[in-house]
Amino acid sequence: MTPKTNSPFNYGIDRLTPSTALALAGGSLRGQISEEVRFRLVASQKHVQEIVNRNISVYGINTGFGPLCRTCIAPEDTGRLQENILRSHSVGVGEPVSKEIAKLMLILKAHSLCQGFSGVSLALVERILWHIEKDIIPVVPSQGSVGASGDLAPLAHLFLPLIGLGQVFYKDKIIETAKSLEKTGIKGMALGPKEGLALINGTQFIAAHAVKIVERLHNCLECADIIGALSLESMLGSVQPFKHKLHQLRPFNGALHVAHRLRTLLEGSEVLGSHKNCERVQDPYSLRCMPQVHGTSRDAWEHLACQVLTEINAVTDNPVIFSSTETVSGGNFHGQPLALPLDYTAMAASELGNISERRTYLLLEGKEGLPVLLMKDTGINSGFMIPQYTAAALVSENKSLCFPASVDSIPTSLGQEDHVSMGAISARKTLRVVDNLEKILAIELLCAAQAFDFRRPLKSSHLLEACHDLVRQKISHADDDRVFGDDIKIAIAILTKGELDNTANNAAKQKRIDLKGDLHERFRLS
Repeated sequence: MTPKTNSPFNYGIDRLTPSTALALAGGSLRGQISEEVRFRLVASQKHVQEIVNRNISVYGINTGFGPLCRTCIAPEDTGRLQENILRSHSVGVGEPVSKEIAKLMLILKAHSLCQGFSGVSLALVERILWHIEKDIIPVVPSQGSVGASGDLAPLAHLFLPLIGLGQVFYKDKIIETAKSLEKTGIKGMALGPKEGLALINGTQFIAAHAVKIVERLHNCLECADIIGALSLESMLGSVQPFKHKLHQLRPFNGALHVAHRLRTLLEGSEVLGSHKNCERVQDPYSLRCMPQVHGTSRDAWEHLACQVLTEINAVTDNPVIFSSTETVSGGNFHGQPLALPLDYTAMAASELGNISERRTYLLLEGKEGLPVLLMKDTGINSGFMIPQYTAAALVSENKSLCFPASVDSIPTSLGQEDHVSMGAISARKTLRVVDNLEKILAIELLCAAQAFDFRRPLKSSHLLEACHDLVRQKISHADDDRVFGDDIKIAIAILTKGELDNTANNAAKQKRIDLKGDLHERFRLS
């Protein structure tokens, strides 16, 4: 994530990245509006006002919305029209999205509006930034978007507080917006022409989820290589399938990168040397094919990351205001550019969990000198039998979440919106898959650390020893049954807080080992 810096982010000018967006949401980076952007906003709003004054029919400025696009609106009613669209479109249901997701939505919308093609006022953008800076974040229901004319329902809820309606997170409690305004001494705004439509047209619900998916899946990919290497060491697996010259014969970027990481993670291991001349000729696929499987998931992640980078720097409003005489009603709000890669990413994340669970199962079988269920005294003890059950349940759940939402389309708006992306569903369920993946990997980490202990007194590589030490600082070796659910929670925290990845990278720096490789930039979180 972007570190705290004295240089603020300039909305509408600087290039937004997932890391930058997360830093803005986390408060380690401050955003501002430059004079150039102020000029853009004022000029764009003037274009809209000229359209209203000249009574030129432009969709959403002085016409109704959707199938009511042929209904003309009188100039004196244009403000009421914009407020009504927030009220009428606030039809979301279900549990609220996290406060962080809602805050990311505000950040992404502010950046889009600051490009100066939406016709909104400077005051409106400043109020959005006020919500971000004061950490007074709207409550947004998770369900209701079909991912086409923008994420209409979620975005309507997101901006209800601008007109004094809806609910907000205020000091981490959910309260009515009216009460928060009383506490802060701020009044609700009156919206001008085009502003309500500009607020709800866009893909910020989908994109905010995608930003989190890019971040969390990246961490899972990094950790999967480390955990897989721990499992391979525990199973006396071979490093031969990771040879560079082998992968040059089938040079997919992801596979090349993962093979490099696995070779580096295992470099200098006494455990590898201890079975160099054994009779075993090949390992099971879940060990041998990590570059091919982990690598393909990395390639899918890279595609999503590239799409997200374009999307969060784009104008996804409609109509787009180029001047008072040129407005274009197009389809930049359509969620398909993210919906398809999100569905693909759900499959990539699910497969990463699938192969992880298979390695967990291998560790329990009692092969290669390991005790059955990773405990010497079984019978009275069940050992690590049931953590694998949990992993299996999570893997199965992820498979059920992999049906692509983007292949569906249900016409809305009386047929005016006759093809929709369902990208909001793709986004929500992909984040669920990644959430499950983190737990699956944590279970493998727990079992791999237990198995690793049985290779003593041999030492593994410097990097893997550091990672194993990290686990053992927080979770002790189990000689008898205990509440393994508590251990799993600790393992999840080790993974999700970035401690495992940081430990491996720090150990590599300490020994001046190149864990990143030539392809690191392609797979780096930006």
